[in-house]
Amino acid sequence: MLRVITANLNGIRSAAKKGFFDWFGEQGADVLCVQEIKCSQDDMTPEFMAPHDFTGYFQHAVKKGYSGAGVYTRHEPDQVVIGFGSEEFDPEGRYVELRFGKLSVISVYVPSGSSGDERQQAKFRFMDEFMPHLAELAKEREVIVCGDVNIVHKEIDIKNWKSNQKNSGCLPEERAWLDKLFDEVGYVDVFRTLDQRPEQYTWWSNRGQAYAKNVGWRIDYQIATPGIASKAKRTDVFRDIKFSDHAPLTVDYDHKVEK
Repeated sequence: MLRVITANLNGIRSAAKKGFFDWFGEQGADVLCVQEIKCSQDDMTPEFMAPHDFTGYFQHAVKKGYSGAGVYTRHEPDQVVIGFGSEEFDPEGRYVELRFGKLSVISVYVPSGSSGDERQQAKFRFMDEFMPHLAELAKEREVIVCGDVNIVHKEIDIKNWKSNQKNSGCLPEERAWLDKLFDEVGYVDVFRTLDQRPEQYTWWSNRGQAYAKNVGWRIDYQIATPGIASKAKRTDVFRDIKFSDHAPLTVDYDHKVEK
């Protein structure tokens, strides 16, 4: 069994104080993908670098206290790929890929466009660059893409569908990008193959009582190529402890990591 967890930490230091690494150590995970660590290399403590019996690999943003992605593993990878070759977005710390035999596990943090049009246009540019990269990878490898995609896919994935149609993360052209990724490129929304229930969200605004009332968005995913996606057996969104404004998403795959 391969247990993969993805979690946007909204600051690794903040999540650690809330007990994230204690929780992680009890999960029996093989791989943990994290996003938005908001921590430079200089500020990474031993706990952040190698918790329990895991080794972490990271891409930090050049800008301090911003973005950042990482993958923890207890299996030694055959190859570590930091960044996906984007001149614009690699300096923002958005992509770490570990390769185990014919399987790639990727931690990605897709830009948010919610701060205004300038960042929304950057998000569109990221999407335009990232899709061909994923398409090429899928031709030669099995892939599990974990991360905060900052896009809901369908009405079932967001509490307030109609009122968010003009908001970043729920724009028609963003959702169409996911349609293309699933329907044309052939990737699979793993969570939805295992759990078709409504109101299964992974992110809640800090405004009002969004978390308490479960007024959320499902924007954290494990998106996989069909071969490995077909081996997904169980999934869970962990809400018992609030480590950040996102909840960790776990998927178990009937797959043995190649040595």
